[in-house]
Amino acid sequence: MNVNLWTSADHALDYLGRADSIPHRVEGESTLLELVPESAHRILDLGTGDGRLLALVKLDHPGATAVAIDFSPAMLDAAHKRFAGDRSVEIVPHNLEEPLPELGTFDAVVSSFAIHHLIHERKRSLYAEIYARLNPGGVFCNLEHVASPTSELHEEFLHRIGCTLESEDPSNKLLDLETQLQWLRTIGFTHVDCHWKWRELALLAGRRT
Repeated sequence: MNVNLWTSADHALDYLGRADSIPHRVEGESTLLELVPESAHRILDLGTGDGRLLALVKLDHPGATAVAIDFSPAMLDAAHKRFAGDRSVEIVPHNLEEPLPELGTFDAVVSSFAIHHLIHERKRSLYAEIYARLNPGGVFCNLEHVASPTSELHEEFLHRIGCTLESEDPSNKLLDLETQLQWLRTIGFTHVDCHWKWRELALLAGRRT
């Protein structure tokens, strides 16, 4: 079933309340920041949430402009509060289940724990849309929740993050890492790799040459 609970304010606010406690998240974010080119002047953040990741990227690239996309009303409200008064950030309401709107091209596209809520076919088509919107030399960095190779490893991961099979988010549509890396290569991304991983959390990245 294509369940998506992220239009619920309670669901979004519950996530925001525990986002800082996700184990090793800072390690993945730090590695992502290393991959965004110093020359990046225009950045797209897919599923921005409250703007946490984009705010980190902007600290490293204070002169860059950015577009932040999300569809959850609670998340959009939080992002507007975070970037209040910052004219360099445009916040666009959009559901990633639909094709990306025409927003121009970008030097970097980033995402954090958002794309795994899409069905697999949409994940792949979104990756192709991202490639088409990258400038030459641009990079796509996806800090993502991926599938474990066994049910036992999945249960261990859930335990580590204080969750159970019964309480895990039914919106998750997890896919293995290797399939997604291969998709990126087939689409045309180069230097495709997993640059960081802790259990089911992984950083996938590729460039458009």
